[in-house]
Amino acid sequence: MFGSKQGKQQRLEQWVDLLQNHPTGLSPSEIARQLRVPRSTVHRDLIALEKRGVLLAEDSRGRISLFKRLFGRG
Repeated sequence: MFGSKQGKQQRLEQWVDLLQNHPTGLSPSEIARQLRVPRSTVHRDLIALEKRGVLLAEDSRGRISLFKRLFGRG
């Protein structure tokens, strides 16, 4: 087996930490380099993160960031 569920879970947690530290976003290539995974893994992880409820945004340059609410509650 190439990977483990525990390894994937740890990587997904690293994703969130990475994006929290880069509020302007990162390109898929930058994410792959930072996490030391192939770009194809980055694209699969995007789907896994969204399925887990992590809200992501992509800007016009293809940079990925955590989604931020523009308006507060109430």
